[in-house]
Amino acid sequence: MARKRSPEELPNPKASMWDFIAVYLRALRVQKGLSGEALGRVLKVSKAKVSRIEVGKERLDWKQAEILDKAWDTCDLFTLLVWYASIGHDPQWFAQYVELEQRAGMAKIYEANVIPGLLQTEDYARALILSGIEPDPEKVVIERMQRQELLTKKPAPHLTVILSQNAIEWPVGSPEIMRAQLSRLLDVAEWQNIVLRVVPRSWHVGAHAGLSGSFQLLNGDDFGEVAYTESPGAGRLVSSPPDVRSYEIRYERISAKALIEGPSSDLVRKVMEAFT
Repeated sequence: MARKRSPEELPNPKASMWDFIAVYLRALRVQKGLSGEALGRVLKVSKAKVSRIEVGKERLDWKQAEILDKAWDTCDLFTLLVWYASIGHDPQWFAQYVELEQRAGMAKIYEANVIPGLLQTEDYARALILSGIEPDPEKVVIERMQRQELLTKKPAPHLTVILSQNAIEWPVGSPEIMRAQLSRLLDVAEWQNIVLRVVPRSWHVGAHAGLSGSFQLLNGDDFGEVAYTESPGAGRLVSSPPDVRSYEIRYERISAKALIEGPSSDLVRKVMEAFT
């Protein structure tokens, strides 16, 4: 029999909208006389997953909220709660993003400032992380390198990466580190599951939709499509279809300004050779 959790271990509905959703979901389930297993059948998830959602270990997603609203005739209540919860910044979003990243079949990344984590060399990652305020930078480096294992798993996800020219030119670590990092980009650009393109910094391109910041789009069979964007100390994981669609449109507009694959690799090679 499962151990009964103390009040301190349960979500606090006054702490965050996500905790409120967890508490309200459990309360409504109990009110309806449903077991966790029965709710799992409604949501098409396991009893264990229902338990994790109700104790705040996982979060109700957009699709699950829609299923609940339809099954329980709650007038879009859970959909609205998830929407309100998702529009705020939350330091826990990145952990959620990494978990979805590992399950994604396809990812689209736009990076305005630095090489994205999935394509960083260890030396580049270490130099970048040491420049910040991480209390245990080496732990973060190890975790970042482990994340990259998904690029070679079977089947590997398809990755489309668009980089600003600023991202490949900004000096990180040393010229040797930058040359190795850009060489790594040239190598992965040849992989069948990776498309790499660069938005050149030129008057021809001018202002474009990517100047407002970096973001990622993930697509997976079991969670649909989500978008993620970061800011210092926090982030935002978006699952609402209208909001995700706005990121898709933004990605397409950036893509329209990017060089095609061959010229993109040529530009990376030119920048690499300039690091002396």
